[in-house]
Amino acid sequence: MSHTIKYLPYSMVTPRSVYLSRRRFLATAIATRAGSQVAAAAGLNFVKSPLSTSEKQTPYQAITTYNNYYEFGTDKSDPAKNAKTLRTRPWTVAIEGTVEQPLMLDIDTVFKIAPLEERVYRHRCVEAWSIVVPWIGFPLSALVNLAKPRSNAKYVAFQTLYDPKQMPLGKKAGIQLPYVEGLRMDEAMHPLAFLAVGLYGDVLPNQNGAPLRLVVPWKYGFKSIKSIVKIRFVEKQPPTTWNIANSNEYGFYSNVNPEVDHPRWSQAKERRLGDLFMHPTQKFNGYGDQVARLYAGMDLKKNF
Repeated sequence: MSHTIKYLPYSMVTPRSVYLSRRRFLATAIATRAGSQVAAAAGLNFVKSPLSTSEKQTPYQAITTYNNYYEFGTDKSDPAKNAKTLRTRPWTVAIEGTVEQPLMLDIDTVFKIAPLEERVYRHRCVEAWSIVVPWIGFPLSALVNLAKPRSNAKYVAFQTLYDPKQMPLGKKAGIQLPYVEGLRMDEAMHPLAFLAVGLYGDVLPNQNGAPLRLVVPWKYGFKSIKSIVKIRFVEKQPPTTWNIANSNEYGFYSNVNPEVDHPRWSQAKERRLGDLFMHPTQKFNGYGDQVARLYAGMDLKKNF
């Protein structure tokens, strides 16, 4: 892919107040236009996915000001304040490992790998809070298919950017950087596994993992690695950041499971941001009908 794809600059993006009004108008128009699924907002054209939950979406302000991104600080409000130093252009994503053809993809080429979709997913943090996010992106399987992994590729390993100049607070993160994560190949190929480039119809804010992040809705949020720069196909289970930091508390699979408590707190309930009361946690974050088969026969307490 040697051609260059032009990207809509921020200076051309519709102001949020105008965009929100426009989005409401489009939503009404789409609802009354039989067979039409395509919506346009803030420069991202996307299809509404039937895989979305109908639950109430968490407000944009909450999604973008309550974040875990330790490279920009360990308090929830830190990333929104400090991630302005992150430069998302130029940006490349390396595709490496046991693949037919290693690739170095410009982020604007990544945007064109597959048609963009809006998927409204539940997001559950291991810290027992949750949100509902309208992500914009495409299935991870589309990128996997592009990479053409060999038959001996059993896992997909991900690596985030770590640049101390852009992320000076990273030295205080308390975890090994760069951040790394991984999925089994069948997890990566599942239709729900998603690469996000935006939320609420706009490109991803820096604090939410711009310009490219993983979204795996049936797993705890720390599996959904942000600001990806490398994707590697490997034969053996790859290391993951929180498992490296504390293997007794964070396993490789990290599926949402109310039956397996964190050693320091219960996972039986969760608090949706903006709600006063705790709610019962759903196994696999409510996606069990779609993903439970991936773990048939496994001891989910041992393979936490």
